[in-house]
Formats: sequence, structure tokens, C-alpha cells
Amino acid sequence: MSPPLRSIQFKGPEQQRGAIGLMAAVTLGLVLLFMLLVVDSGRLYLEQRKLQRVADLAVLEAVSRGGSCTAGTAPTYANESATRNSFTPGTVQKINTTCGTLVTGSDNLRAFKLDSTKSDAIRVIATTTTVPTSVAGGLWSFYSNGKFLINTPLTASAVGAAPKPLLAQISIRSTLASVTTNSQAALLNSITGGLAGGSINLSIAGWNGLLGADANLLSFMDKLAIDLGVKAGDYDKLLSTNATLTQLINAAATVAKANGDTTDLQTAVAGLQAAVKLNPTLVTLGDLLKLKTGAQSSGLDANLKLGQLAEAFLQVANTHNAVDLNAPLILPGIANVTLRMKVIEPPQFSAIGDPSSGQVLSVRTAQVRTLVAIDLTGLSKIIDLPDAVKGLTNTLVTAVGDLLNLNLVGLVTNLLCLTGCKQISPVLLPDPKIYISLDAGGADATITGYTCPIGGIGSKSLTVKTNKSLVDLRIGKLDPTTVFSTTAPPVVSAVPLIDLGIQTCYKILGILGGCEKRVAYAAGGIGFMANTSIAKTAGSTLIFSKATNPDSTPPDLKLNPATLSTPQSTSIVDSLSSTISGIQIEAYKPSTNNIFSTVLTTATTAISAVTNLIKPVINNVLSPLLTPLINNLLTTLGISLADVEVGANLNCGQGGRAQLVL
Repeated sequence: MSPPLRSIQFKGPEQQRGAIGLMAAVTLGLVLLFMLLVVDSGRLYLEQRKLQRVADLAVLEAVSRGGSCTAGTAPTYANESATRNSFTPGTVQKINTTCGTLVTGSDNLRAFKLDSTKSDAIRVIATTTTVPTSVAGGLWSFYSNGKFLINTPLTASAVGAAPKPLLAQISIRSTLASVTTNSQAALLNSITGGLAGGSINLSIAGWNGLLGADANLLSFMDKLAIDLGVKAGDYDKLLSTNATLTQLINAAATVAKANGDTTDLQTAVAGLQAAVKLNPTLVTLGDLLKLKTGAQSSGLDANLKLGQLAEAFLQVANTHNAVDLNAPLILPGIANVTLRMKVIEPPQFSAIGDPSSGQVLSVRTAQVRTLVAIDLTGLSKIIDLPDAVKGLTNTLVTAVGDLLNLNLVGLVTNLLCLTGCKQISPVLLPDPKIYISLDAGGADATITGYTCPIGGIGSKSLTVKTNKSLVDLRIGKLDPTTVFSTTAPPVVSAVPLIDLGIQTCYKILGILGGCEKRVAYAAGGIGFMANTSIAKTAGSTLIFSKATNPDSTPPDLKLNPATLSTPQSTSIVDSLSSTISGIQIEAYKPSTNNIFSTVLTTATTAISAVTNLIKPVINNVLSPLLTPLINNLLTTLGISLADVEVGANLNCGQGGRAQLVL
């Protein structure tokens, strides 16, 4: 039976004395415990923060000093920075420095990608094992692993990168934009095959495959470095290293195929590779690519056309020797054309650099000396000669005859020529071979100014000054062995248009008794030559800006460039035929003393129609032969004097110093 309730009595507050003290003691103990945890954990936090500061400063110094893992400078700079901040790398305290790039994933988050060949971003990981373990950490390790850890390892990671640099790229058209006709393809096959030292037979589609294929410059140089055994990322060394044409074209083709392989591109690349396979010529890449960026990978991430690269390789390879080219016939059966060419100065078709650094960023097309030999033997076989040529012949002969009061075309009208009667026997183009020597200076382009938006206001622009160099043209008789001399310019002499020979015939009572052998130039003749400088144009300024042309704003380096053309000038032959001052008319003296000797020279200078008749001959006979040949030849070689096209790209960059990016 339970005790009655009345037996439970309340004794009063005396029985609760000390309860507050007990609670205070427990609370104070808990406060002290939490304080211990806070202080102990705070100590680890401060150590972690200190370690993070070491990593941050180390990576910023490695980036700002241009560190590179391939050259071994990035780890050195990071270690030096850590040592100055009382963190000496060794067995206990370690600094791990790696290089790579920044990539953005599908989740739009930026991440570090390890790549020892690139230094777009640098990562430093600092670790230490000298920090005493906290109480909580020690207890946790004891109960989880059965071992109390004395020290706790700490790790701090930092990724740094230089801000996007200010970079500009200009290029000058060094090849056809596209091939549209079989004659263009045939001329390209002839020229490229001659430069390569082999035979090339590509179709229109094959050439367009080459001209349209993109080759990333950075990927190309990385691939070439592997093929040449150059240390990865050492672009300065790579630019000065000799390579064969096969190595250059193979590397460029591999990169271009990675951007989109087609059957036409495969066929074209195979044709190029076969043509240069046995060519031992060495080429230095720095001769045609001018990189003013210190050869950092961030400044090389630009695209070039495979056709431009291949053509430039071949032109650089032929700087020191003349190349024989078998050009297609311009007028089958009338003119046989052969070509020889020497690259006097190779092209520099692409330049990349910082326009604010004071460096000169310029490019140029190749300077080429060309010898064109045209054999017009078939022209004399044409029954219906051009009216201008017949007019020149008849007018000249008639004028001389009028001065002598004789009929110099047919036989004399005398019935008796027992001792022989002399008559003029004119021959058109007695020497059917005409030589054309052409020194084409090409064109150049130089960056002279730029603008970038400030605070997001305005638009970027690039100013480029262009020049079209003078062209020296010689038409006449030349010694082919002296044309490519580097000591003196070739000497040109007149090409005879008309040989006024004399033939002695015998006639009795109107019956022709026979004629003696014709004596060439016995009565003299008329010839012409050209030795002039033509197609010179004043320098022009191209402004790549939205303000001048909405489509000409220079895009970033990896995009297709904005292009502008210089003001057009006349074609070479049009320029020659439009100004008669470039033509020199020469009268050949009679080779023998005869009845015509005393008046022929006077007759030649007295014929006022000769000058006016020479011009139609050039327009109607030579211009149809020379215009397509020379203009197409120069355009194919990247020396289009009528229209020079310049491409421009511009990265305005972010400015400032090295930054922590992760």
C-alpha cells in the first residue's frame, strides 16, 4: 500500500542550495569546451588562410613574370615567391606548379585543364604537414582510424592567368580566293609544281579545298615542334629551326584536316605531299610568320588558310634559285609560252602582336622576278593578219617608196632587169621570240593605329597603311642567262617588228628569170622595246571600323578576318599601252649600201604614223597575249597590283595585371 500523500512534505528552499552552482559549473565547462574548439579550429583556419596566401602569391608571381612549364621557369618563380613568404619548399612543405589552359564546360563553369605545353593558366598547390592536429580532429582520427594524428596536412590551391592580351593580326592576300576556271587551275598546277619541284595536277575542286581549309596556327606550331624534335612550347626556337617542305606541309595538312576533312582536301594535300617529297630545300618558319607576341600561346591561337601556308612555304624555299615553269598555252597554235621565276624576297603574309607596344606589325607579298618567253612563230602562219599589223607594214613600205618614188612592194615595172632589179621584201616579226622581264615588287601593309572601347563605350578599329611597289617591265630581246643576276639589271634590246630585206630579181621582157637570196635588213627595219617602270600607286590607308563600314569591324583573332581592298590600279599591260612614253621605236640601219640606204633612217623618223600604229599593235597583238598571262600569273603568286586585299583581326583584351581565376 502506497504511503499516504500526506507523508510527502515540502521542506523548503533549503534542500536546493548549490543547484545554481552546479549548473554554472556545467555551463562554464561547456563554454570552455566550445571556446577550446573555436580557438583550436580557428588556429587551423588561420593556418589554412596563411597557406592559401602563399599559393595565391606564388601563382600570381609565376604568371606576371611570364612563367612557363616547358622552360621550367614557372616552378622556379613560384618557389621563389613561397620562400620569400616564409614557406620553404622541401620534404615537409611542398609547392607543386603545373601549367595548362582554362576551359568552360557544358555547365558554363570554368575549370583548369592540365597541359604542360601551354602556359595560358598556371596552377600552384601548396601543402604542409607541420600544423598540429586540433583536439576534435585528433579525437575523430582516433575513433575512426584507431590512431591519434599529431599533425594535420593542409592543402591550398590557386590558379592564375594573365588577362586577355591586346593583340592584332594582319594578313595580306597571298593567293587566289577561289579557283573558278580550268585555266586558273592549270596555271596554279604549273606554278605550284615548278616551285615544289614536282608535278601537280589538281582540279578546280581540289584547289578550292586547299584555299578554303583553315589551319590553326597554334596547333600547327605544336605539331611541327613534335615533328622537328623542338621542346614543346618553345616557339622562339621553333621559328628559327629549319624544316623541309615535306615536314611543313604535313604538319599544316594534319591540322587543317582536323578542322574538317573532305575528299577534295585529301586529294589536294596528297598532291602537294607527292610534289615536295623529294625536295631537300630547308625553310625557316620565321621568314614568313612575324610573331611579335614573344611567341606566347595566347597570341598564336589564330587561323590561317592552308593554301596560303603552302604557297608561302614554296615561295620561301625558292628565294635563292630560279624555277622553270611550264605555263599553259595562251593561244594554242599561235604562241608558246615558257616561264622562269625567282622569288627575290619571300612573303610575310601574317603578323601577330601588340599594337600598343611600339612594335612594327607589317606584312608583304612576295617580290618576284619573272622571265616570260613568248614564241610567236605561229603568228606568221595566220593568213588573215591583224589589220593593225598589215597597216603598219603597208604604211611603212609605202612611205619609204614614196620618198624614193619607187614601187617597193612588187617587182619594178621595167621590162629589162638584165643586171638585176632590187625590191623591198618586208617580213613581219622576223624574230618571233619576245622576252618579257618583270620585276614585281608586290605590296605591303603596316598597322599604324588602333582604338578599343573604354568602359564598354565605343567600338574597336584598326588602321592599316598599304603600299603597292613599283614594277619594272622590260619587253624585247634579252639574254636569259643574265635576267636573274643579282649584280646588275638585265639589258634589253629592241624586237624587230618588220625586217625590210632586199631581194634582187631578173626580168627579161616581163618574164621573171629568177631572184637572188633575200638579204635580211638590207634596207633596215623597225623594232620596238619597252624598259619602263609602271603601275606605281600612292600609298593608301585602310580603316577597319564599324564607322566606315559595318562589315569591316576587326573580329577577334580566331574568327575570319575583316577584309578591305586598296584602290584599284590599272593592269600592267593596260598601263603600258595607254602611255606611249614607255615604248621605244628603233630603226635598224641598212646592212648594205644600196639605193635605200640614204633615206631609210630619215624615212623612219619622218613617218608620223609609225607611233600611232605601234599602239594598236600592242593592243591588238601583244595585249591579248600578255594581259591574261602576266595578270593571272601575278595574281596566282599573290602579287595582284590591281587589287591588294588586307585582312585584319583585333583582340582588345582586358588590361591589368595577372589575376586569380580559380
